[in-house]
Amino acid sequence: MRRTTIFSAILLALFFLLITTVYAQDPLLKQAQALFKPIPKEPPVLEKNPVTPEKTKLGKMLYFDPRLSKSALISCNTCHNIGIGGADYQETSIGHGWQKGGRNAPTVFNAIFNIAQFWDGRAPDLKEQAKGPVQAAVEMNSTPDHVVRTLSSMPEYWELFAHAFPGEKNPVSFENMAKAIEAFEATLITPDSRFDQFLKGEVTALMAVEKQGLKLFIQKGCAACHGGLNMGGTGYFPFGVVEKPKDEITAGDLGRFTLTGVTSDQYVFKSPSLRNIELTMPYFHSGKVWSLKSAVALMSSAQLGISLTEEQTDKIVAFLKATTGVQPRITYPILPVATKDTPTPKLD
Repeated sequence: MRRTTIFSAILLALFFLLITTVYAQDPLLKQAQALFKPIPKEPPVLEKNPVTPEKTKLGKMLYFDPRLSKSALISCNTCHNIGIGGADYQETSIGHGWQKGGRNAPTVFNAIFNIAQFWDGRAPDLKEQAKGPVQAAVEMNSTPDHVVRTLSSMPEYWELFAHAFPGEKNPVSFENMAKAIEAFEATLITPDSRFDQFLKGEVTALMAVEKQGLKLFIQKGCAACHGGLNMGGTGYFPFGVVEKPKDEITAGDLGRFTLTGVTSDQYVFKSPSLRNIELTMPYFHSGKVWSLKSAVALMSSAQLGISLTEEQTDKIVAFLKATTGVQPRITYPILPVATKDTPTPKLD
């Protein structure tokens, strides 16, 4: 009996050794590990804005509170809906007075890993990004004074800010609002996709067609702009390196040029993350393309100057769908009750 147990243990050890050796020798795995990194299970440390439970709790409430907007209708979640991939399923977002914004809303998921925020990178971090839509006339159409007056009118918010920013004489501020939202958004990460499992050495996590798609994604040059931890979001590239897309796709948007005024920045945008890409249609800054397959085909001609076959396109799409990670499960918060001093909605 004892010999049988020892023999079984030896066989099991040899089996695991064989599997480990096969994994280690998988050339596609090694190639992928050199180009990509899995999303971590815990959010990164924010050196300038340490994430605390108190700050995250407050940021979550602010993220869902529409009263930060002038109309009291629009919250951060309106355009970055946690239930639909952190985006809004619109070509371009609808803001104050039913105005249409100029660009498609990027997903908030894993945005903490981007080099900067917005399509043109005008915000260096999520804290500065949080301030933009609140003040934009086409979005929330509010002001820092209106935000502070609104939050200060509710005793529960005073208490939450005091706990989140201890020791500050006036914790309810526009700056602290942005810091709290940044702290919450930093937790909106999507680890443990099947692609992440593959990167960690589980070569069976991807199906054969997905591996073929990954191989094509690397060989054809897609990883040049969509590599790294977030599969994008780490640099700026011209939209139309080889062939400028149709005007209806670019929508007349000059990209970073409107920010820098530098001629070479015309049609240059921050490369978007491709993680969870199947959830965040429509695609591109204009939101004009609703099919992931069409988006892949367009990028192959515009950026790489090649024409993928339909079979190759399907394989790349299959791989991209394997990057969908575990979605954040957020319980909708019960927000502080308004008082007689809370500003009323203004719809004009």
